[in-house]
Amino acid sequence: MPRPTLPRLRLMLFAAALTALLALAACSPVFNWREVRPDNTRLSLLLPCKPDKAQKVVPLGGQPTVLSMLGCDAGGATFAVAVADLGDAAKAATVLAQWQSLTLANMKAAPLGAGAGDGATQRLALKLPGAAAEPPASLVTAQGQRVDGTPVRGQAAYFAQGSQVFQVVLYAAQIKPEVAETFFSSLKLE
Repeated sequence: MPRPTLPRLRLMLFAAALTALLALAACSPVFNWREVRPDNTRLSLLLPCKPDKAQKVVPLGGQPTVLSMLGCDAGGATFAVAVADLGDAAKAATVLAQWQSLTLANMKAAPLGAGAGDGATQRLALKLPGAAAEPPASLVTAQGQRVDGTPVRGQAAYFAQGSQVFQVVLYAAQIKPEVAETFFSSLKLE
């Protein structure tokens, strides 16, 4: 077999390199973490995909309140952050407690403190510098059902800063601990 000429060898190397680059480009990561900052807040966090934005008016604290949301789906999970300004920091504890209860009811999960075991709903303290001391920041974990009846696990952080209240959620059939750790440990308040 004749040896390839130098120009032919270069062409073969270029083709091999191009093929490798195209193969790498086709392999996109499932989680493409990026820092996001919800508008008009001092919060930053990582989301694993480019978020969609939405706003709606909801009754919080006994009055219609604008709820701003950022969220996206990646790796079979939904990631979202919602924030509302109540206009009065004294309402934060009541609103966050109601928000937690409504979220658990919507996912047909056991209420906080009901039962024990793997499917039990739990609330843990969440260390989040910059969050209000009262109400204390918390992380709620629960198992429930989606609207279509399929099982879902949820983890949600609830906290306040001034008159703003926050919910940061992760929903998936199975939550990978390393994904939840990356997501919730990224929460930062300035």
